[in-house]
Order: sequence, then structure tokens, then C-alpha cells
Amino acid sequence: VQLQASGGGLVQGGGSLRLSCVVQGKIFSIDGMGWYRQAPGKGRDMVAAIDSGGRATYGDSVKGRFTISRDFAKNTVDLQMNNLKPEDTAVYFCKLDRALAAGHSYPDDYWGQGTLVTVSS
Repeated sequence: VQLQASGGGLVQGGGSLRLSCVVQGKIFSIDGMGWYRQAPGKGRDMVAAIDSGGRATYGDSVKGRFTISRDFAKNTVDLQMNNLKPEDTAVYFCKLDRALAAGHSYPDDYWGQGTLVTVSS
């Protein structure tokens, strides 16, 4: 299983970006999908997550600005980021929670390779 994230880049403060994550490989089920970020010198924090029922959860710093969406049929998860701020600068990672993949007996978590978002002031 591989997660391919795209959509990062350089944007001015107040601008918007949309991140996309595509799951490659045979997956039988996915519980949650989400986006995390890691700024230079800091730990990895949850940005937004969406569960198997479509319920979304957001980190406090992005509420009202970011929106997560999920395509259950295509196994993709997107993150629409509006009103970006310099403090949003980070590498963004997509994640699968408790995904059951072909060849595996038990669900596991999977991480994508990350996409860099840089917001200038």
C-alpha cells in the first residue's frame, strides 16, 4: 500500500491550496483517513481526520479554515486549505487509520511521503 500526496507548494498568506492523497494498492477497508503536519523542529500534529462515517475532526488551529473530504469509492482524501497563514508552513502527511490491505491479516496504519506547504507573509 502506498499513499501518494500532492498539491503542496508556495503560497502567499491568505491564499489557498488543496492537498490530495490517493491510496495505491488493494485495500479491503479503511477506518479513518487524515492529514497531519510537521513543521521544522517540531513534532507531527493532526490537522484533520475523517472517519468511516464521514465525521470530520480538526485541529484547533485550522478550524474554520481547512476542510477535509473523502471519496469512499476512490479511496482518496483531500484537504482544502483557505486563509493560509505562515504558521501553516509544514510538511503535510496523509494517513490511513486501521486499513486492511491485501496480503495482511490485520488492519494497520499507513503514512504517505509528505508534501511541503510553504506560506509566505
